[in-house]
Amino acid sequence: MHFNAYGGNAALLAAALSNLDDRCDTLVVEALLAEHRVARAQLTDHQLELLLAWRIRLWEVFAAATTQERVAVVNRLLADAAARPYVSTHDGQPPHLHYADENADVVTRVRAVTAAGLALVLTETDPCRLGRCAAPGCRAVFVDVSRNGRREYCSRQCATRVHVSAHRTRMRRR
Repeated sequence: MHFNAYGGNAALLAAALSNLDDRCDTLVVEALLAEHRVARAQLTDHQLELLLAWRIRLWEVFAAATTQERVAVVNRLLADAAARPYVSTHDGQPPHLHYADENADVVTRVRAVTAAGLALVLTETDPCRLGRCAAPGCRAVFVDVSRNGRREYCSRQCATRVHVSAHRTRMRRR
């Protein structure tokens, strides 16, 4: 499944931030932001703390049990991010949406774009595309970009672990 640049990439960024470890450092987060095409992604220690706090709030969207709960969480994120969309044509690019001022600090821009990206996935696709890994003990989240939208695991590793465990259990029962 293909998402538009802001909805899909921003939602993927939200999932990637949500999956960060509490102990990650500035370089890891800066690399992640650069990978998701966040401009001027250099972070101070304080900005790192703010983004690590934001990631917990993003995780709540994926972990919500119902669409109504997801909508409520995303609406709180949008309100707190104060996302104000506008059309930009910077750097010779065709018209596209921005959700925070291009000159705003990195935390403001990341908060706005991730909140808006999750909102776009909720409204433009199936809300179930925002998922949490079904493997026992795994807290990772993901955006399901598969064709059929039936992804259950964050990675092949988790899927394999669950399937091997189920297979071994069946073999022991025989």
